[in-house]
Amino acid sequence: MQQKRLEILFRTMARTWLVLALLTMLTTTALSQDDNAVAGDYVQTSLQIARDLIEEERGSRLSMVRWRYYEDDWSSPGSHQLYGSFGIDNCVADIPVAQKRSQIMFGWTFSILDMSGKEYQARVSYDFNDAVLCDEVHVPPAYGGSAPEAESEPEQPVVAALPTAGPAGFALGGHVAGLDGRTANLMRSAGMTWVKSQLPVAAGVAKGIEFIQGAKANNFRLLLGVVGDKHALANDFNGHVAQLSAFVAELARNGADAIEIWNEPNLDREWPFGQIHGAKYTEMLRAAYSAIKAANPATLVISGAPAPTGAEGAFPGAVVNDDKFMQQMAQAGAAQYMDCLGLHYNEGIVSPRNNGGDPRDNYPTRYFGSMLNRGAQFFPDSKICWTELGYLSGEGMGAPIPASFAWANNVSVAQQAEWIADAARLSRDSGRVSLMIVWNVNFTRWDSDPMGGYALIRPDGTCPGCATLGAAMS
Repeated sequence: MQQKRLEILFRTMARTWLVLALLTMLTTTALSQDDNAVAGDYVQTSLQIARDLIEEERGSRLSMVRWRYYEDDWSSPGSHQLYGSFGIDNCVADIPVAQKRSQIMFGWTFSILDMSGKEYQARVSYDFNDAVLCDEVHVPPAYGGSAPEAESEPEQPVVAALPTAGPAGFALGGHVAGLDGRTANLMRSAGMTWVKSQLPVAAGVAKGIEFIQGAKANNFRLLLGVVGDKHALANDFNGHVAQLSAFVAELARNGADAIEIWNEPNLDREWPFGQIHGAKYTEMLRAAYSAIKAANPATLVISGAPAPTGAEGAFPGAVVNDDKFMQQMAQAGAAQYMDCLGLHYNEGIVSPRNNGGDPRDNYPTRYFGSMLNRGAQFFPDSKICWTELGYLSGEGMGAPIPASFAWANNVSVAQQAEWIADAARLSRDSGRVSLMIVWNVNFTRWDSDPMGGYALIRPDGTCPGCATLGAAMS
């Protein structure tokens, strides 16, 4: 079945690019009706892929009476509630859950009515690389409800509302200190479908399963940020990597949707002093990736996001600049061992739309755009996952911002809300970012590590950022 899909996709894409080339050269050669449909735009290209898939199933040409489409989110709680799983394949019962491509979360869904009155439903990913024919037709009421009666009329799409995902697919989530009912409701109001929890290896698999069950009970997909023991790495690197790999494999086997391997491994706070190197980290990533995919191919593997920093020269052995660290990872072949490149951005004090104007300096880690490019430049074919993105505001916290974070003294809660929504829009529209995890939703700590100042839910219980994110994602 997979081979058939690939053959259909390659055949259709070859025809598409041929037609586009002919149009570009302004030739006067007459094109067929089908070729013109394919050449029109991305929707027409997707329609042709869907049509070819249906014709392959029928074994005969499809005469369309009517077709319609909508831009779909197969990672949404509603999709999971309807089909019992996530991803492009969740509408096909005979594909085992472990083999469903849950990492393909967004694309077009087409409902196509033929001359006999039979309606088909097919899905096509935004990048045209994946397609599937669903078992049954389920059309949300907002897009036309049940199948229309057959009638002879020109083939025309029913244009849907704007999608909640960008051209390459995008999802939003938040890092939580705990997931109670109120927090879950506020996250949903913000357009979030993912939740992140940090999980030390020492906490045990049972704690991870608790996180998995809690996320699924609230209809969220779960990213587990797994971290080990830097002292164990220093004493027995291979042994601790093996322990970590077995740990994450068990989490994947129990249904973790995504796992981030380690946290900020370019700092000696997280990695042994004097041993920080992207190639060494890639050894761990390779082992963890192999273990996870053997246990559950549907679990996404995200590389451990390095801390944004340029302090390597001031702290030799204790810090490696994040861009250098990621270059080392790329040279060691890390792109083969991840589904998404993890990045952090948490030191902004200007709008993410600005590429200058920070009163501290113009170092690239200060700005959203240059921070995104900082990692993307080394992994041109990889998707990006912000596993920690937030803005610090001390407003309403009841005590001054700690001295080491005084750079954020002038950031208001209103700016925090506006900027986090703009960061979501820019990420969605970038075509590179698949996931943005907001740092954070409901942490309250306010001391030398002012986590509570990053929280969307403020000390007075309000969540201005939830409203701005909800507007950005709608």
